[in-house]
Amino acid sequence: MKNFAKTVLVVVSLLLSVGLGFAADVKKPLADIAGAAKSSGDVVKTDSKTAAKAKLVDINTAAEAELKAIPGIGDAYAAKIIAGRPYANKTQLKSRKVLPGNIYEQVKDMIIAKLLKK
Repeated sequence: MKNFAKTVLVVVSLLLSVGLGFAADVKKPLADIAGAAKSSGDVVKTDSKTAAKAKLVDINTAAEAELKAIPGIGDAYAAKIIAGRPYANKTQLKSRKVLPGNIYEQVKDMIIAKLLKK
């Protein structure tokens, strides 16, 4: 009887450890995935730069809703951006005092000012 109990315990332990091993592979923590992406180097940088360029918001043509979707830009700042159009470049948001310096620094990588053709 003691040998049977030991055998059952060993079998159950092995099954649990195998099951947990598969579960650990399937459910990797997000931090581990991000760490692996960072360690792959230039590929991630290129992809994030490409993605950032694709999502840039043009401050000369964006609708109010698009501007408000940018973190740090609310109703008041979106209205000020629209009222101050057109912009020759995005730094004019700061030089014209449309946005305070700290907000501009927060959003500058998410916006662009394309010159409008007449």
